[in-house]
Amino acid sequence: MPTVSVKWQKVTFPAVEIDTDQPPYVFKCQLFDLTGVPPERQKIMLKGELLKDDGDWGRLGVKDGQKLMMMGTADAIPDAPKEKPIFLEDLPEDQQGSHATGYTAGLVNLGNTCYLNSTLQCLHTVPELKGALQNYSASMSTDTDLSSHNLTLATRDLFQELDRSSNAVSPSRFLTVLRSKFPQFSQQDNSGMYMQQDAEECWTQLVYTLSKGLRVPVDESKTSEATVKHLFGIDLTNVVKCAETGEQSVDRETVYTLKCHISVGVNHLVEGLKQGLVTEIEKTSPVLNRTAVYVKESLLSKLPQYLTVQFVRFFWKRDSGKAKILRKVDYPLTLDVLEFCTEELKEKLKLPRKLLQAQEDIKAGLLKATKGKERKESADEEMAEAPSSSGTIDLVKEELTGVYDLVAVLTHKGRSADSGHYVAWVKQESGKWVEFDDENPIPQREEDITKLSGGGDWHMAYICLYKARVYRSDVEVKAPALDLDIFCNVGLDVTSMRRVIRKELLGV
Repeated sequence: MPTVSVKWQKVTFPAVEIDTDQPPYVFKCQLFDLTGVPPERQKIMLKGELLKDDGDWGRLGVKDGQKLMMMGTADAIPDAPKEKPIFLEDLPEDQQGSHATGYTAGLVNLGNTCYLNSTLQCLHTVPELKGALQNYSASMSTDTDLSSHNLTLATRDLFQELDRSSNAVSPSRFLTVLRSKFPQFSQQDNSGMYMQQDAEECWTQLVYTLSKGLRVPVDESKTSEATVKHLFGIDLTNVVKCAETGEQSVDRETVYTLKCHISVGVNHLVEGLKQGLVTEIEKTSPVLNRTAVYVKESLLSKLPQYLTVQFVRFFWKRDSGKAKILRKVDYPLTLDVLEFCTEELKEKLKLPRKLLQAQEDIKAGLLKATKGKERKESADEEMAEAPSSSGTIDLVKEELTGVYDLVAVLTHKGRSADSGHYVAWVKQESGKWVEFDDENPIPQREEDITKLSGGGDWHMAYICLYKARVYRSDVEVKAPALDLDIFCNVGLDVTSMRRVIRKELLGV
């Protein structure tokens, strides 16, 4: 085996053996042990060309005693942990459960309460909601009725118990408060057993109740903000047009769920959403002075942090009562709602979408951090004319992009609308999915989550919860100095860059 010397920076390694029966990648691994430079970062010139991982030693003709030069930077030595590690056995017994498994506890079925358990597990996955509940005061506010206050407190306490417990939690107190506020969940059959209820109805009533009491202060100078509306509220702009006269009106409303209508032509969630945003209604026409058919077309004018989508699978038949649609309707792990937005909202989303795409491309290695020295120098010269501001500006800003990632699915299993079984499938902070079948949490693979689309007796999606994918600007800048690389990457001209920076950083 030939022995070579390798010079790297100011260090020379005089006797490095090359096994010519092995590919050059093995030689690079030897150098990694010596220098700490990963093989993918090493640049070694041999006969006027870079040494490739799968190169041919015979063709390269390396000789004994040959001198090679390597370029590349070594990995930085990791910093010591700032906090002392906590071992599982050192935690209190009631806190060991979620740390050991990576997910929280299940909920005990108290008799046909799977509709409740699945709803709670899906909402429990929203950390912002849990944070707002944790800060909720035990003293009732003046604008909240007693039953809503009690239900909010019960939700807070139950969520905290789920996070602490290592065993399945009984929601008995929560259920008592829920039935006190909403007596329909207390219905019993002839044998005295509590009846199965609709999970969507439970979800809607709980979110509505929390929206009345959960509010957080924006800052000292402004009034409080409705937490639930901010998290789940969807603002719609509705254009209502009479099919006979052409008269139309525009109104706005806030909803907490988008409906996915299911018909013969609907095979995908997006198709169902399109149908759900265009509906026919009957109302009195002032022109005709009688009832007429109107077409209501809705567009999204403000997006939530968490988008709730309900598959309209249950409907009423005159002869047989409540029935279920078993049709298979696929849904994506990533949902883009841009096509459903108003033109004003589309324009507002344009820049955050470009910046987010550039960030993701850079992380994936598809885009370099800069796009040419000359372009950046030109931008720097133009930015020198921007108005200055004294001091350092700390900017932590999140912008919605209209892109959402699936974080929870509530499913219904069975052909009967009044029975069957509800289950929650929830994505954990680690990225792993867990099926919460009442008191039994079961780890699942992500590729199996989209198979809950219906078409038979297996679990089929009834409610999907999506989390907004945001462009997050987390920078500390001294105005007007700013790294312009990200703006160059998304193709903004200098004028646009100046306008964006002046507005976002300087407020002018």
